[in-house]
Amino acid sequence: MSNPRQPLFHLAFPVTDLEQARSFYVETLGCSTGRESDRWIDFNFFGHQLVAHLVLPEDHPAAATNAVDGHAVPASHFGVILDWAVYEEFVARLEAAKAEFVIEPCLRFEGRRGEQTTLFIRDPSNNYLEFKAFRDLDMLFAKDIDSY
Repeated sequence: MSNPRQPLFHLAFPVTDLEQARSFYVETLGCSTGRESDRWIDFNFFGHQLVAHLVLPEDHPAAATNAVDGHAVPASHFGVILDWAVYEEFVARLEAAKAEFVIEPCLRFEGRRGEQTTLFIRDPSNNYLEFKAFRDLDMLFAKDIDSY
């Protein structure tokens, strides 16, 4: 590869209805699609590869939660960390699409090291997604920020 890039992630996840997943990831989140079959769809998720695999509803895992900063955060979730301005634009997109927030956009650690904004939504198959932005991205892996 002559054009070095940061590594990209690939995540395969279960959905119970491919057409509902397509609608949500394309229309609500703004993803484009790639390869697909009658059992799976590739999505371009902010430059990363998500693959929605069709499963029976009884085979879809239930979500447990953990308490984080006063919210019941789904233990199983995925998402991306956006630039602060891009996050704000994305929140506006979700609000315009009348997306239902599991956890409304909120600011954590305001004015402190590790200040971040976050939100949670759920796709039609009850997969949880988190979108966040850090005021200072250097705090992403810092061990000395204020605890959750």
